[in-house]
Amino acid sequence: MKYSRDDVIQYAQEEDVKFIRLAFCDVFGTQKNVAIMPDELPRAFEHGIAFDASAIAGFGDEMHSDLLLHPEADTLVPLPWRPEHGRVVQMLSEITHPDGTPFACDTRSLLKKAVMDAEKKGIRFTFGTEQEFYLFLLDENGKPTRIPCDDAGYMDIAPEDHCENVRREVCLTLEQMGIYPESSHHEEGPGQNEIDFRYADALVAADDAMTFQRVVKTVAYRNGLAADFTPKPLGDAPGNGFHINMSLRPFGDGAVFSHMIAGILRHASAMTAFLNPLDDSYRRLGSHKAPRWVSWSAENRSQLVRIPAASGEYRRAELRSPDPSANPYLAFALMIYAGLDGITNRIPLCEPSDINLYAAGEAVLARFEKLPATLQEARAAAASSEFIRSHIPSEILDIYCGR
Repeated sequence: MKYSRDDVIQYAQEEDVKFIRLAFCDVFGTQKNVAIMPDELPRAFEHGIAFDASAIAGFGDEMHSDLLLHPEADTLVPLPWRPEHGRVVQMLSEITHPDGTPFACDTRSLLKKAVMDAEKKGIRFTFGTEQEFYLFLLDENGKPTRIPCDDAGYMDIAPEDHCENVRREVCLTLEQMGIYPESSHHEEGPGQNEIDFRYADALVAADDAMTFQRVVKTVAYRNGLAADFTPKPLGDAPGNGFHINMSLRPFGDGAVFSHMIAGILRHASAMTAFLNPLDDSYRRLGSHKAPRWVSWSAENRSQLVRIPAASGEYRRAELRSPDPSANPYLAFALMIYAGLDGITNRIPLCEPSDINLYAAGEAVLARFEKLPATLQEARAAAASSEFIRSHIPSEILDIYCGR
């Protein structure tokens, strides 16, 4: 349901809401929030709620510390794990300076701009996400260990799979929030899981991806476990991927779809610092089905871009390099701009690589561009890219590339 400002105020009165969390994320995609009381809702909608930006990395310093949160009424969701009496709800928020100018490091607004730029060209991109995570045991002090909650493998079931009740509770909690998962299963690693979502508009998909991690961590903790979304929690086990499926609306002919993929491939290395922003991200790439080379194929899971078996409106391109430490707003925005570049400039798509790159020899691999092997290489590729500089504000680029 889409709420207006008046609807939110009425909802708070009728549903015994006592706290409203105004949520946003920092430049790295970590969710933050400020809780206000219901009586403050009119002021929040009219003027915004101030917060100290200097306490959030990359948001400002002591000389320029004030920013304002402006809640978006149509993002209202209840938090089901909070009490039904004295309920807690959440709204996502835009960030501005006190004079009303947009805040450059508000990555959600950056994605909004990318969506509008695409719409001006008559194109709407939709996204479906697949996030992987581990469930670890807690120690006697309630701190996370690196002991997986089970030793099960890919798509195993109980009793080997000890995670199914957590996945079930996550999915049911998300449904209560109006977020609808498509499927869930145990992944290849011990205690590793995956939950997938059907395609949605870019902003909705990014909002859901951010909310998803919070719900998983909350439900896991309530079950005496710790959820870990880092790229490579266990050195000898598969890393966590954040596979992003991208589609076109209207689909049009296959040529447009091919140009979109070509744009993604052209800018893949430059985007890597934003899709894989941690040092550990590069321990994942190149192993356990995580890609290392810039290539594409139908179905082949050793490639950077995979085209799953589907037709018509269900045809999509799956980008397999991102991991869950990526900020989804930045990731989706860059993928939109890369796809638009391919479509607008009719970039030709290279031939598919219908081979297993993990088993290929050096002579074969030498034909392919390699993704950055370290975070330092990825930062250098981003900083030197005209494409990145054209679409990422300098304030964000400086934070990611350490300039």
